[in-house]
Amino acid sequence: MSKLTKLLEGVDVEWKALWEVTIWDKRFNAVDNYKQPKTIKYHYLLSNEIKPLILESGDVKLLTTNETDLWTTEDLAGAFISNNEVIAIPWGGNPIVQYYKGKFVTSDNRIAVSKDKNYLNAKYLYYFLKNNISLLSSFYRGSGIKHPSMANVLEIPIPIPPLSVQKEIVRILDTFTERTDTLMNELTTELEARKKQYNYYREVLLSFDKKTVQHLPMGHETVGEFQRGKRFVRDDMMKTGVPCIHYGEMYTHYGTWARESKSFLSEDLVENKKLRVAQNGDVIIVAAGETIEDLGKGTAWLGDEGVVIHDACFSYKSILNAKFVAYFTRTKQYHDQIKKHISSGKISAINSKGLEQVLIPIPTTEEQERIVAILDKLDSLTASISEAFPKEIALRKKQYEYYRDLLLTFPKDNLKA
Repeated sequence: MSKLTKLLEGVDVEWKALWEVTIWDKRFNAVDNYKQPKTIKYHYLLSNEIKPLILESGDVKLLTTNETDLWTTEDLAGAFISNNEVIAIPWGGNPIVQYYKGKFVTSDNRIAVSKDKNYLNAKYLYYFLKNNISLLSSFYRGSGIKHPSMANVLEIPIPIPPLSVQKEIVRILDTFTERTDTLMNELTTELEARKKQYNYYREVLLSFDKKTVQHLPMGHETVGEFQRGKRFVRDDMMKTGVPCIHYGEMYTHYGTWARESKSFLSEDLVENKKLRVAQNGDVIIVAAGETIEDLGKGTAWLGDEGVVIHDACFSYKSILNAKFVAYFTRTKQYHDQIKKHISSGKISAINSKGLEQVLIPIPTTEEQERIVAILDKLDSLTASISEAFPKEIALRKKQYEYYRDLLLTFPKDNLKA
């Protein structure tokens, strides 16, 4: 028998309606020894006085409708500061359950405290409600911003095992939470380290001494030429037909190279609009977007058939290895050069004249292939880690939710109908 099963074996459980075991603020007025602000405004809280949490200096947390890392000061919050162990759900918006212990200021939440901490552990209640978020969500009503029916929320039946069992459940779930958070932080740190390592080697491998390796403008007649795509819209895109790449997909779907497209167009549209096509060995370069950092990145097209490109993209036909060029468009030396040619506004953009002036190294064909082979391996390793880490995190989360559900599921023999 597992320790978890043994913990819950033969435990007497009372079921109580939520209103029976908690005090709730339903009127935005003072309740017990904490207060819910009625007139305090966000612009008072979200001022230049927001600082990181330093309890010694009197800073307190601001609990908003959704989870936040915002903080304010005691002088600014004044009488609206509370100091308790509480459970909070939003009065409007996405149903979530928050737990907080210590000084805080809240805005637009419903706040609860345990009536008797020797009978109901507040953290235990938090975990139970969080485990039953779908039930809580069913009580949110309305179009647009939804609000909870507090009458229904307060009738939620809560299982009350002995306090010692509640505390042990909290201890176990706290441990799971801490380990899960630690794992996520470690995996995220490892992934970032791998990406930095990859970026470092890519930068080094694609940097050449201009005295030993010739550098020429990308638009030089002996190097390559740019072709701008023609306009089509997302509504034109299909699941089958002629392969196409929309500029927005360059940010969300495509990496250094591709053999297949995500989207397609009809043959009639391609012919009638005389849309432009990138061929095998061309590099597709995105020329417009909201972020300057990603602007100008290229994808080597290695598909057997051509691919139609959007008018916010260029295809680049060159004497150079297509992957070599695509990797180069992800280097700092490349982006440092194109920045001076980018026009900024709501949408940032670069034209072919700007791209044509970028100096690119021209090593031997053999050297290009050697560099590409190394970067392909690093790219593959980084991609595999990027895929594996989210799967590992999802697995741990599923494991955690399984044990949380196991610990918070009790027989309902004595639950009143």
